[in-house]
Amino acid sequence: MTGNELYIPYGRHWISDDDIESVVDVLESDWLTQGPKIEEFEKEISAYCGSNYAVVFNSGTSALHAAFSVLRLNKDDEFITTPNTFVATANAGLHTGIKPIFVDIEEDTGNLNTSKVEERITERTRLIVPVHYSGHPVDMGKIYEIAERKNLYVIEDACHALGAKYKGYKTGGCNYSDMTVFSFHPVKHITTGEGGAVLTNNKDFYKKLLMSRSHGIEKRSFINKPDGDWYYEMQSLGYNYRMTDIQAALGISQFRKLDKFIDRRKEIARLYDSEFKDNPWFDIPPVRSYASSSYHLYPIRFKDGFKEKKKEIFLKLKEEKLGVQVHYIPVYWHPFYKNMGYKKGICPIAEDFYFKELSLPIYPAMKGEEQRYVIEGINTVMSGYAK
Repeated sequence: MTGNELYIPYGRHWISDDDIESVVDVLESDWLTQGPKIEEFEKEISAYCGSNYAVVFNSGTSALHAAFSVLRLNKDDEFITTPNTFVATANAGLHTGIKPIFVDIEEDTGNLNTSKVEERITERTRLIVPVHYSGHPVDMGKIYEIAERKNLYVIEDACHALGAKYKGYKTGGCNYSDMTVFSFHPVKHITTGEGGAVLTNNKDFYKKLLMSRSHGIEKRSFINKPDGDWYYEMQSLGYNYRMTDIQAALGISQFRKLDKFIDRRKEIARLYDSEFKDNPWFDIPPVRSYASSSYHLYPIRFKDGFKEKKKEIFLKLKEEKLGVQVHYIPVYWHPFYKNMGYKKGICPIAEDFYFKELSLPIYPAMKGEEQRYVIEGINTVMSGYAK
């Protein structure tokens, strides 16, 4: 196997015949959207995660936006979050008129540093949004304790963390939060093409989420319909964030393989750990005693002396057909956020993490020989640098 024969991405979906058959069945049915597969998918998700309710959406981004919007926060309120995330996390708050306050991260996990949260809380803070970076849960017990004491909401951005566990509880059970958000993008643990979900144990939030994804319209809870059985009401300003039955059918089929997918991700991570644990070039990702990571990413961190060469190393790995990636540019470095007044230097550990971090390929369909090729390619490239 040579570099000219394949390209190994950092992540990819795994679609099999049963997934295709499930989609074809819907295409041949009477329902392409707003049909029975939506509720079936929601029940599977909530049962697996241990929440009372799940509401699916047409993307993880729309799910995040909906979760923010149902809190009905006021303009100029603030929320605490991490800069080490995709921009959708912070953007969801901006779309509802509230301001992100970025708190620095742990230098090894890349997660929000819970010891630095409370010092950034002001009289305007209403919400904490931890992100389970790479699939490794944040220390949610500490977040929950702060939120309870300060009377704050908590939304878990678990778009990386379907199937992860915190102190034995599956992410999504909302044991330490008001809502949890998942993504079903093709590089995530399961896929619906694009898609997402919000889980909650709060019945009021559940009802608002249902309306939020469908134009703010209510039509199921009327005992007496004044004009006839067709009657409905728009009760709030909502969106068309509906998932189709086509997507839901794919999601159901994928979801039934989730544990197998996660087991394979963990197997790949264990081999990386074993092969790279004593290398002189970079550190491997840790796992805290309270956490069971679902390994959406396998993020390595270059040591001093090598992080300065990351751009060059990145290009050499690409030449070896290794689809490595970087997660993430600190959110407030983007021009839009700079124009809002955010400055470099506010989260120095997150900025240093960006210079160090590189995500290695990890996905369930990765074959053993493909992982060996990744390991050999990294060793080959890195051995050209002084130790």
